[in-house]
Amino acid sequence: MKKLKMSSADMVAKAKARIEEVDTDAAIALVGDPDVVFVDLRDVRERQKLGFIPGSIHCPRGMIEFWVDPDSPYHKEVFSQEKRFIFHCAAGWRSALTVATLQDMGFEAAHLTDGFADWVEKGGPVEQKGLKQTALPDGC
Repeated sequence: MKKLKMSSADMVAKAKARIEEVDTDAAIALVGDPDVVFVDLRDVRERQKLGFIPGSIHCPRGMIEFWVDPDSPYHKEVFSQEKRFIFHCAAGWRSALTVATLQDMGFEAAHLTDGFADWVEKGGPVEQKGLKQTALPDGC
């Protein structure tokens, strides 16, 4: 196979160098803060199997640019709120790339540095109820 110009690991490193990162301990302290929205980019099956951050919303990574854009027919009002948005995935790679893209669009956000796996390891609260109360409708 032909060598790529840039590896995915290089892309993540470049993204992390220019975005706001929130470490797990600081993020855990923000659970329940009405001015913070946790956005879960993981696949719906990951949420169902492993649980999710209480109060988080789910947005498939492939839809985020459309959900945050007020001019998109897929725009979600939650992203028009004056809140702090912290994105996460399993290990912090997908969320780093996502937040870098959103930053390029002019949408301010941060990401959970080491992802949901570190959240669980450090004892962050996890809900296992399924997706009913936190998923946004009409998305994919």
